[in-house]
Amino acid sequence: MIVIAYCTGSGHTARLAREIAAGIASEPVDQIDVEKITAQGWARLDSADAIVFGAPTYMGSVAAAFKSFMDESSDRWSDQNWRDKLAAGFTVATYASGDKLVSLSQLSVFAAQHAMVWVGQAEIGPKGSDLSAVNWQGSWLGLMATSSRDKSVLIDEGDLATARQFGARIESAVRRWR
Repeated sequence: MIVIAYCTGSGHTARLAREIAAGIASEPVDQIDVEKITAQGWARLDSADAIVFGAPTYMGSVAAAFKSFMDESSDRWSDQNWRDKLAAGFTVATYASGDKLVSLSQLSVFAAQHAMVWVGQAEIGPKGSDLSAVNWQGSWLGLMATSSRDKSVLIDEGDLATARQFGARIESAVRRWR
């Protein structure tokens, strides 16, 4: 099972979580909003083959709600509950840079502290800034997305396509890791 654990501010991160899940074709997938996590949610994380962490980038790092989740996971760290699980991460911010690499670095270090194995982005993006292209931001550590100027869609199609392909990559890694 693949679990996508995320927090969302205005819905952008939740939209990406749904698209990542849509890219996962044959593995069971669950989505958990970490701001509403229950004991059952923690148990699902503990039994997952892979956990995909997602948070918006606010003020140069992951959102405070996700950081609280990270801090709450400390019992799992000391017991090594997530050791050797696959991990991946995604983030979204208002601007193309928006310090999203800092957030992905935080997520990957968090996974490393839990002795998890990180899965990065594999899609080669275009040279330039074609917002309709897959991985147009050239992110390799994880999925980066930029919130759309059109608030009715939240995320532009290039980033949504990247999210679906990222989900497929994570699914492939889970099958290979088994």
